[in-house]
Amino acid sequence: MLTKILPFLSWLKGYNANSFRADFISGLTVALVLIPQSMAYAQLAGMPSYYGLYAAFLPPMVAALFGSSRQLATGPVAVVSLMTAASLAPLATAGSGGYIAYAMVLSFLVGLFQFLLGVLRLGLVVNFLSHPVVNGFTNAAAIIIATSQMAKIFGVSVDNAEHHYETIIEVCKAAAHYTHWPTFFFGVGSFTLMFVMKKVTPKIPNVLVAVVLSTVIAWATGYKHDTKAGIADIQSPSTKELIAEFNEAVAAVPALAEERTALNLSLEEAQKALDSKAILDAQHEANLIQLQIVEMEERSAKIRKELREQLFAGVPQDNGSYLFYLQQELPAGAEDDGRVWRIKVGNRVLNTDELTMMGGGAVVAEIPKGLPALSMPTFDLRIMSHLLPSAIIISLLGFMEAISIAKAMAAKTGQRLDPNQELIGQGLANLVGSMSSAYPASGSFSRSAVNLQAGAVTGLSSLFTSMTVVIVLLFFTPLLYHLPQAVLAAVIMMAVIGLINASGFLHAWKAKKYDGAISIFSFIMTLVFAPHLDKGIMIGVVLSLAVFLYKSMRPNVSTLSRFADDSLKNAVVHGLRECQHIDMIRFEGPLFFANASFLEDQITERMLKKKSLKHIVIVANGMNDIDASGEEVLSLVVSTVRSAGLDISFSGVNESVMEVLERTHLIEKIGRDHIYSTMEKAICAVHESAHRKSEESQCPLTNVCYIAN
Repeated sequence: MLTKILPFLSWLKGYNANSFRADFISGLTVALVLIPQSMAYAQLAGMPSYYGLYAAFLPPMVAALFGSSRQLATGPVAVVSLMTAASLAPLATAGSGGYIAYAMVLSFLVGLFQFLLGVLRLGLVVNFLSHPVVNGFTNAAAIIIATSQMAKIFGVSVDNAEHHYETIIEVCKAAAHYTHWPTFFFGVGSFTLMFVMKKVTPKIPNVLVAVVLSTVIAWATGYKHDTKAGIADIQSPSTKELIAEFNEAVAAVPALAEERTALNLSLEEAQKALDSKAILDAQHEANLIQLQIVEMEERSAKIRKELREQLFAGVPQDNGSYLFYLQQELPAGAEDDGRVWRIKVGNRVLNTDELTMMGGGAVVAEIPKGLPALSMPTFDLRIMSHLLPSAIIISLLGFMEAISIAKAMAAKTGQRLDPNQELIGQGLANLVGSMSSAYPASGSFSRSAVNLQAGAVTGLSSLFTSMTVVIVLLFFTPLLYHLPQAVLAAVIMMAVIGLINASGFLHAWKAKKYDGAISIFSFIMTLVFAPHLDKGIMIGVVLSLAVFLYKSMRPNVSTLSRFADDSLKNAVVHGLRECQHIDMIRFEGPLFFANASFLEDQITERMLKKKSLKHIVIVANGMNDIDASGEEVLSLVVSTVRSAGLDISFSGVNESVMEVLERTHLIEKIGRDHIYSTMEKAICAVHESAHRKSEESQCPLTNVCYIAN
C-alpha cells in the first residue's frame, strides 16, 4: 500500500552504487539536452525562453517520484508547447504578464484533470483519441511547429494572422523584403551541425554542441547589436509620423476597453432592473466601442507592419550616438556603419525617448538568476472556463505521448507499467509546476530515449536532471545571454523531424480505409484551422466516434457456406454457393438497442429472398453481449420466423448472452434443444429435417454431415 502511494520507495529494492552511478550519468546527460530544448520550447509556447527552465525544474522530479515509469523524462515538449500557445493566444499577447499568468492556470487545470483521471482509474478515457487521429494531428503539428520558426530563422518580425498559413505567407513576404543573413546562417548552420552529428556521432549531445558553439561565436562577433535612439535621431519625417500614429492607435485601445468594462457593468445593472431602454442603449454603446477597438487594433497592426519594413542606415556621430536615415534617403557623402538597422516594434506604445534600434540578430538576452518563487496561480472563473476544453485536450494528448513512450521503454526493460499511476505522476508534475511558474509539461520521446540509452535504472536520474537545471538557474544563466534565437528555432525544427511519420497514413489505410481517411482528414483540418489546433483534433475525434457508431449500428451480418478447406466462411466475400434450405447467419458484435433492428431486417430480407428456406441458424459466436432491446428483438425474430412456418436455432452462444436468455426465460421460447454448442453440431442436427423432400443435389454446408450419416 505504501509503495502505491509513494511508488519511488520501490527504487530502493536492490539499489546499489552501480545503479547510483548510472542514474547520475543519465540524469546529467538528459539535462544537457533538456536545458536548450526547454528554452526553445518555451518560445514555441509564447513564453520568455527562461520559463522553459522553470518547467524543467520541478515537473521532471515530481513526475519521476509519483509516476510508474523509471525512465520517462518529463518536461517541456513540442506538441504541448504548441497547444499551449494556441490556447492562450486569444486571451493575451504572447510573453505578456497576463499571458504568463494564464499559462500557470492552464498548467494547473491540465494537472488537475490528469490527477483526477489517475485517482479515479479512468486512464482508458485516452482511448477516445484513436491512433489515426493522433497520427494525423501529430504530423500536422510537426509541420506547424517547424514553419512557426521560420520568422526566427530569417530574422524577421510579423504579426500572427487568423490562420497559420496566412502567417507563413507574411513571413515569406517579409523574408523576400529583408532577411538578416547572420541570423539565417546561425539557424541553418546549427540545424545542419545537429543533423550531421546525429548521424555521425549519435553519442555526443548534438544540441549542446550547437548551443555552446553558436553562443561563443555570437559573443565573439557581436551578433547582437542594439542601441537606443531618441525620436530626434530618426532623420525621416514620414517615420516620425508613423510612430506618432502608431502610439496614438495603441494608446487608444486600453482607454476604450475601460469604457467597455464600465458599459458592461451598466448593462448588468439595467438587466437586473429590467430597464429595456437602458439595456438597448448600453448594448448599442458597447457595440460601438467594440468596433472602435477593432478599428484601432487594425490600424496599429497596419502601421506596425510599415515600421518593421523600414530599413535604416546608421551614421555614427562623434559622441558615439547614431543618426538613422532610411536607406533610400541616405545623404550623399554620409558614411554609414555598413549595418542594416530596424526599429523594434511590438504591441506596446513606443518610447520616443528610447527607441530600440536593431542592427544585429536576436539573442536570448538576460535570464533572471535564481529559482522561481512558489505561489498559487491566480484563478479567474471566466478564464478557467475558457481554458478548460484546451486543458482537457492537452491532458489527453500529453498523457498519450507520455504513456506511449513509457510502454515502449517498459517493453525493453521488462518493467511493470501502471497507466493510472503514470496519470497521477504527470498530473502532480503539472500541479506543482503551476505553482513554480511552469507551463504544461509531458513525457518527452527524445529525452526518454537518451535517458534509457544512458543506462538510467530508476527515476532518480530525473532528480539529477532537475538538480542540474537548478545549478544552471542559480549560477550559469549569464552564459546563455548571447545564445541566438535562431539556434533555438533550429533546435525545435530538429526535434520535430521525428514527429513526421508519413508511413502512419499508409499503415492506417491498409488496416482500414476509413481509418486512413480519418487520419488524412485530421491532418488537413489541423493544418487548415491552425493555430486553433483544438478544432482539428476535435473533428478527428468526432469522425472516429461517428464511424464507430455507424459500425455498431450496422455490424457485419453474413451468410456462411462451406469453403474448400471444410471451414465455414462468408459466402458473399468468397463467392460460395449457399444452401437453399438452411441459412447460417453469423452476427458479429454485441446485440444492443442501436443495432437490434438491423439484425431483424437482415433476417426478414433473407426470408423474402429465399423461397425454399426452412431453417435459420444464428451463429452467435461473435455476439459477446446483449441488452434488453436485443433480447426483445430476438424474441420477436423467433416468433416471426416460426409463424412463417420456418424454424430457428442458435449456435455458439457465449455465457454472458446465455445468462440473459436464462433470466428472461427466452431460452424456453427458443427451446433448449434448439441451442447448439458449435456450428457443425447445429448443421448436423437440422440438416435432415430441412432437406426432407429437397431437390438440392448436394448441400454446400454438409459434406461432413453426409459422411457422419
